[in-house]
Amino acid sequence: MTLTPSSLRKLGNGLHLWNPPRRGWGLANCGLLVGDGTGLWIDTPYDRPLAEAFLAASREVLGGAEVDRIVVTHANGDHLWGADVLPDAEVIATREARHHIDLEPSPRQLRQLSEAAGSGSAVGSYIAEHFGHFDWSRTEVVVPSTVFEGELELTVGGHPVLLTSLPSAHTTGDLVVQLPDHGTVFTGDIVFGSTPEHPGDHAVHWAGPLENIIGACQGVLDSGAETIVPGHGPVLDRAGLRSHIDYLSHLRERAHASHARGVSALEAARAIAHEGLRPELGLVERLVVTIGTEYRHLDGTEPGPLAEVLPEMVAFAAERGAA
Repeated sequence: MTLTPSSLRKLGNGLHLWNPPRRGWGLANCGLLVGDGTGLWIDTPYDRPLAEAFLAASREVLGGAEVDRIVVTHANGDHLWGADVLPDAEVIATREARHHIDLEPSPRQLRQLSEAAGSGSAVGSYIAEHFGHFDWSRTEVVVPSTVFEGELELTVGGHPVLLTSLPSAHTTGDLVVQLPDHGTVFTGDIVFGSTPEHPGDHAVHWAGPLENIIGACQGVLDSGAETIVPGHGPVLDRAGLRSHIDYLSHLRERAHASHARGVSALEAARAIAHEGLRPELGLVERLVVTIGTEYRHLDGTEPGPLAEVLPEMVAFAAERGAA
């Protein structure tokens, strides 16, 4: 299956949004800010064909200028790996994001997992179904060239761009991008967008705890931004972000209550799914990861390798599909 990329959508003076063609794993929102002969990308698509499509769309509005800086909200591949189409660009991320790259499966490892589908592997089949349309055959993972802690302010076309690093949230190296002149914040994956008209997917959080993620979302509200661009899913207004905070708060409340009763993380995820929390959201199996992450914080244990949680998540997806 070939993904058909979208064109740019204008959000404001020199600010554009590149929407992926549909919802699902790995399909992230990306931003372009243009001004005074320069261009700034906010995140990149997952593979080279999509990144090349984003670059072609960007060049249509750049007027002969080039994208010379890329801000990466976190180091998951679906936000970073497209950076290799701009080998001369400065790539900016948090210091922790650079460390996080080593925890990510490489493009080669994901290709191998996908190819395992032919051997009857349930995990391989899941990876092939949800990731098999990406082409990482030419992907080289770019290591950020500029890292920071705290805050970093850039200027593009006279517009301030404020980068703020976050405590451990979706990953251990997240940041948000505030564009005060545009009343807009790009949140990365602390927010997964969904609206009644354009439903999204369940949140998936690898680092946590949920308290930090909720706090980061509240910080976006406190910034006064009217337009919130999530890492995935449709653009939100302030009411949409409040709804997402309510969703995260419910997950946290249910996880803590189940943990206190001695219920396992997997059973807690099953119970939340069974109660029909946000039934319009896709990829309900992500609850296994997010609830498991919250339990890890409650238990004070270290995260295990991704290979440990994948089989549980895939089995949960099959179980829910059968139900």
